[in-house]
Amino acid sequence: MTAGLYGCAESGSDPAPTRPPATPGQARSPFTGLPARTDAPVLAVKIDNVVPARPHTGLGAADLVYVEQVEGGQTRLLAVYSSRIPDRVGPVRSARESDIELLRQFGNPALAYSGSHSGLKPLLAGAPLDLLTPASVPGAYTRGDDRPAPHNLYLLPDRALDAVPEAQHPEDIGFRFGPAPAGGEPVNKLTERFPAARYTFTWSAADRGWRVAMDGTPARTTDGGPLTATNVVVQQVTVRPSRFEDFLGSVSPYTETVGSGPARVLRDGRAHDARWSRPDAASGTTLTTPDGAPLNLAPGRTWIVLVPRG
Repeated sequence: MTAGLYGCAESGSDPAPTRPPATPGQARSPFTGLPARTDAPVLAVKIDNVVPARPHTGLGAADLVYVEQVEGGQTRLLAVYSSRIPDRVGPVRSARESDIELLRQFGNPALAYSGSHSGLKPLLAGAPLDLLTPASVPGAYTRGDDRPAPHNLYLLPDRALDAVPEAQHPEDIGFRFGPAPAGGEPVNKLTERFPAARYTFTWSAADRGWRVAMDGTPARTTDGGPLTATNVVVQQVTVRPSRFEDFLGSVSPYTETVGSGPARVLRDGRAHDARWSRPDAASGTTLTTPDGAPLNLAPGRTWIVLVPRG
């Protein structure tokens, strides 16, 4: 076992979409590098990630999954959909102030969430987001009977997107896809830790991707089996207190996604040291090698783990 830059590294089936993927010859998604519809909506969903909220539903269909720190050192997921829209996604939970800055690089996407701090509501309302909440589109949410509230609220994406027929289409967010850079370190497993959560990514040649585990348990979905990622971007960021607190009085962290810093990119069973850069909120996030050359991702799904700077 060798220590990675941001964690412990050891050397060494997707759900069927309800909307069909693009056919060859169409434009390629700026989110995955794969053929995709040019008129597809962009839908971000804030997803619960504590143990009672697992297994998730619809998470395996996301083009991008961001891991963000929240109160108590726990994490929440922000999943971005466009290439494939599943029947159901969840469990859905509340938004955070950091989501506004993070999503600005997507233009004017739709955001589905179940609530927020009262002081955050004016900021969300003023942001370039199409807000899809249980109050604004009640017919697009449903409660499951397999687990207790609040971990049983699910979004019905097709119904939600019907409310925003002019939803934002995918646009460049800075990622590039293509051959891997030279070098890199062979890695079988990488673990990243938050104060009260940890994620492990294990290379699976059979899946041609990284199997995801959360808090030591292999992650799966109710509708698609094990969770995998084609790429994992470990992005070291500043996490500072925000001006908001939860109902228990814990201060909500603010994850800064504008700026630059070290990163590590996992693809094809190897880890590559990298730099990330995002000069302003309206810009995308670029990844480069240590010598400044663009660092390509492998075409497919990417998880972006926003870890606090050491």
